Amino acid sequence: MKNNWSEVTANQFIKKYTAQGHTRDLALRVYTTQLLGKNKKLVLHGGGNTSVKTEVKDIDSKTYEVLCVKGSGWDMGDIEPEGLPAVKLDPLLSMITKKQLSDEDMVSFQKRNLLNIKSPNPSVETFLHAFLPHKFVDHTHADAILDVTNRPDSLRLCKKIFGPKVGYVPYIMPGFLLAKKVFEIYQNNPEVNCLILLNHGIFTFSNSAKESYDLMIRNVTLAESAIKKMKSKKLKQIKISKCKLSPYEIAPVLKGLLTEKDNSFIINYRLNKDIKYFMNGVNVNKYSHLGTVTPDHVIRIKPYPLIIDPISSDNINTFQIKAKQAIAKYKSEYKSYYKKYSKGKNLTMLDPYPRIIYVTGIGMFSVGDNYNASLIAGDVAETNARVIASVEETSTYQTIKEKDIFDIEYWSLEQAKINKSRKSMQGKVVVITGSLGTIGFETYKVFKEQGAEVVLLDYNKSKIKETQLNIPDLCLFADVTSRKSVQNAYRKICETFGGIDVLVSNAGSVSSGPIGTISDENLKKSFDDNFFSHQICASEAVKVMLSQKSRGCLLFNISKQSVNPGLNFGSYGLPKSALLGLCKQYALDYGKFGIRSNGVNADRIKSGILNSSMIKTRAKARNVSVDLYMRGNLLLDEVTAHDVALAFLHLALSERSTGAILTVDGGNIAASMR
Repeated sequence: MKNNWSEVTANQFIKKYTAQGHTRDLALRVYTTQLLGKNKKLVLHGGGNTSVKTEVKDIDSKTYEVLCVKGSGWDMGDIEPEGLPAVKLDPLLSMITKKQLSDEDMVSFQKRNLLNIKSPNPSVETFLHAFLPHKFVDHTHADAILDVTNRPDSLRLCKKIFGPKVGYVPYIMPGFLLAKKVFEIYQNNPEVNCLILLNHGIFTFSNSAKESYDLMIRNVTLAESAIKKMKSKKLKQIKISKCKLSPYEIAPVLKGLLTEKDNSFIINYRLNKDIKYFMNGVNVNKYSHLGTVTPDHVIRIKPYPLIIDPISSDNINTFQIKAKQAIAKYKSEYKSYYKKYSKGKNLTMLDPYPRIIYVTGIGMFSVGDNYNASLIAGDVAETNARVIASVEETSTYQTIKEKDIFDIEYWSLEQAKINKSRKSMQGKVVVITGSLGTIGFETYKVFKEQGAEVVLLDYNKSKIKETQLNIPDLCLFADVTSRKSVQNAYRKICETFGGIDVLVSNAGSVSSGPIGTISDENLKKSFDDNFFSHQICASEAVKVMLSQKSRGCLLFNISKQSVNPGLNFGSYGLPKSALLGLCKQYALDYGKFGIRSNGVNADRIKSGILNSSMIKTRAKARNVSVDLYMRGNLLLDEVTAHDVALAFLHLALSERSTGAILTVDGGNIAASMR
């Protein structure tokens, strides 16, 4: 493993953070923590922790010895000083002689001794860091260490690899008892500068930040070298069936099967050589079901994945039957696992659905409450796949007991890292066409605030590129008048998020002039943009929704022109009238499948279509001022794009409304509807 320490960069960190009032010790702690956190073969997504013992002046002007230790919720790769809350050291050390301490009391005691009560909760391994009498302590879940320790003869192998300056700790659940055990082992041999926690990870420590980091890299490298020298036998692979199904077809099926009334998941597809090698192993059903390579991974991916084996003759219907049976079996087994180990405990069962689904010959589908959670699950699963496969090449994979895995999965201190209240649209995938226009982008913001995964579709490539630099969400090119272009976009959406729950069909264009003077070409173009594009987007979305079998919602931006034509605006109003009929037809034809179809009739919204030039033209056609034109409604108030976005959200959430048209115009009796 490469040692990435740089004296120049270290000094830059010292200069930066001491200028902000932090100590040199803390500056170096931030630097080496980031070095460790940026290496995915050491830690992933909030895993691992580090600390430094230093002195800090409190607001009472007194100087205290403190332990600055990684706080809950912070990732080592981009940690800042705020992510290393200072805990008074003496109170922590006073607990060394205490025989036991409950998790709740441990957390409470640590919080009471924070210098700043607004700081994040200190790591659950705070006492372990405190009890080791070194300034800098580093902890990772290095792949190579897990490779060595998840074997039947791991202790013997570790002693052979690492030598006398390394201590070995049997598996104990993280917390106060582990801290006590680590202290005991260190006391027995104070010469050690590294501890290997079997089936868990590695600690290194020193009074120098650089030396503690160097020790981590050195010992992980020893493990990597030892693994390379072992006689390796490649995993025997199954004969892959030539299944003709594609990931974008499979993902909506899985998303639908995992969806419950009040719970929906995001499903992300990925495939690489490590995943392929792992999931296509002949014994995958055995070695994949023995537990995660380090305990805290279980909170991300559950104790084991689901494996589905399609055959060459499978079509989407037969695959759906097979997947439904496999998920039902997984749920049943998970409930039995919960029942077995929850006896006598005041617990509530987590949802029984898998977080990782391997479809042999196709790839891995990672499952999460949101997109980020699905990516984290995928990353963690990849690490497990690499480590387990590596162990199986030279030995037999063996991890902690199933009961210990359960205790971590249902450990309140671990669950607190990921459990957050759900928002109204969480787990839902919302696709917006014409998304980079005024109404489309405002709609994106409203749905995003409610927890949805929003995909922005637009035909303006330069604007897509610019937008991608400013937001993290998926922006895709789509010519909504081209079925092939829409299909390509939807396939990407299905592979990324698992399907489509809501379509906001918003794209359109405008033209004007007396209807008798409009050329056939311009009228046809207006119908392409304002009617047929909606039919293409809706019909392709319905195909995805039918595969999901978990309901769905079509939302159309129709316009008051559909019921109250404007003077010299026929080329725009006519396709909008047809769009109103289309909206109701989808409600009629697909209501039996739980797919709703609703529309918004908005009027006089400043946007890319109704720009300042168009506003002046329409005001002139009505022989009123621009201001009066924009406020020409019963409420005498201008209606905004945000009002339209809220109407779309309302219709998306109104589960008993279909075929409904919501008017957003401030009041126009001539355009009012039932």
